[in-house]
Amino acid sequence: MQKITKEVYLKWYEDMYFWRKFEDKLAAVYIQQKVRGFLHLYNGQEAILAGALHAMDLSKDKMITAYRNHVQPIGMGVDPKRVMAELYGKATGTSQGLGGSMHIFSKEHRFYGGHGIVGGQIPLGAGIAFGDKYHNQDAVTICCFGDGAARQGSLHETFNLAMLWKLPVVFVCENNGYAMGTSVERTANHTDIWKLGLGYEMPCGPVDGMNPVKVAEAFDEAIARARRGDGPTFLELKTYRYRGHSMSDAQHYRTKDEVAEYKKIDPITQVKDVILENNYATKEDLKVIEKRVKELVDECEKFADESPYPEKNVMYDSVYEQEDYPFIEHKIK
Repeated sequence: MQKITKEVYLKWYEDMYFWRKFEDKLAAVYIQQKVRGFLHLYNGQEAILAGALHAMDLSKDKMITAYRNHVQPIGMGVDPKRVMAELYGKATGTSQGLGGSMHIFSKEHRFYGGHGIVGGQIPLGAGIAFGDKYHNQDAVTICCFGDGAARQGSLHETFNLAMLWKLPVVFVCENNGYAMGTSVERTANHTDIWKLGLGYEMPCGPVDGMNPVKVAEAFDEAIARARRGDGPTFLELKTYRYRGHSMSDAQHYRTKDEVAEYKKIDPITQVKDVILENNYATKEDLKVIEKRVKELVDECEKFADESPYPEKNVMYDSVYEQEDYPFIEHKIK
């Protein structure tokens, strides 16, 4: 793994600060009804992405995740303006405005969604890894899902085949404590989700998901194992989301005091503290970074606001049609 240097910490700070402000802006424009439908934000979980990207080879490795999926493609290299435009439903978006918040996608940058079906991406992640192994691509797939998706039967089927075929995949449970609004304690007899890997003799373990260094170290080991042909790893990243499950979440299942306690270990604050304690940068230097970030977020909003909506034919052209489908009579009586 690349050494975690001063430059890495400064990059982490700028990236995570940008991801946080990008999502904050989405929350604001959602209230203005510029973004419609569901909106699931990543605030508090940024250390997972920062640490994972540090350990990945972005020239060939891939990522697939659930519907909390706006900042991951940005980290993988997608233009944030296009991500913002996609959330607006604009033609300049990553899927010409047809995917929206829950379905950001970029084949070019090897980010394969954005999936609205809970746990639906788990077998797909293994399938991507199978393709890479079959074609000798030397690539590893990072497959992320939430604690709620860990209760899906497809996870067990996927774990079994991934171990049987030694697929180059890292399974990642981003455990933020609540499956929508239901705590982990209420969904299973066990609370250590990582132990699900033990039944398949899959290397597995818990990771501090609020610390990018711990995350990077765990991902580095898991990716190295997959790349040398030793198969998958299952990591449970213990994290916390500061906002609700989605923008429509009233959050009656937790207290403001609980959220405040977790904000004391905010991953962005942790990185900032290391930077200042080690004199990697001054407070004034960080203010320059923060100003640059806010300007970029404003540019993203302006781009999305000014972009056109897609023409109707784009929607129709994206739907499969078989004119001679045998079981439907095209007759009007």
